[in-house]
Amino acid sequence: MTRGRKDAQKFIAQNRAASFHYVFSERYEAGIVLRGSEVKSLRNGHAHLTEAYASVDNGEVWLRQMHIASFSAARAFPHVEKGARKLLLHAREIRHLERAVLREGYTLVPLDLYFKEGRVKVTLGLGRGRKAHDKRAVLAEKTEAREALEALRARRDGTA
Repeated sequence: MTRGRKDAQKFIAQNRAASFHYVFSERYEAGIVLRGSEVKSLRNGHAHLTEAYASVDNGEVWLRQMHIASFSAARAFPHVEKGARKLLLHAREIRHLERAVLREGYTLVPLDLYFKEGRVKVTLGLGRGRKAHDKRAVLAEKTEAREALEALRARRDGTA
């Protein structure tokens, strides 16, 4: 029995602002070490990636400042809402990321948090920050594309 893409991946949270602030050259899928109460909270969709970032420390990749709301039924052993969480990657990938972050000035940004075949995964983007003029150019391109699409729709509907 084959599963469709919709069944295989269920998005929990996305960092939409990241693509506006950074230009990504590579993306990595990583597992994440979580406690049971964290997973239950994620199943309810209570997570935010807006302030989150990843760092490489002593050959391990850590996800920091990701907010996972506390789970109400886990009052006896609650988890830290913005604690550091270890990411699971191959050693070769960790060495590559460490070299890129330390020597080449890249930043590791979490882009997506999702379930894949019952396990929580995070997509990491390796990117550089955009300059202010680049951000203005991106906004101009989006506005131009939106206006062109609106004009096409208006012409199709006969309102133009």
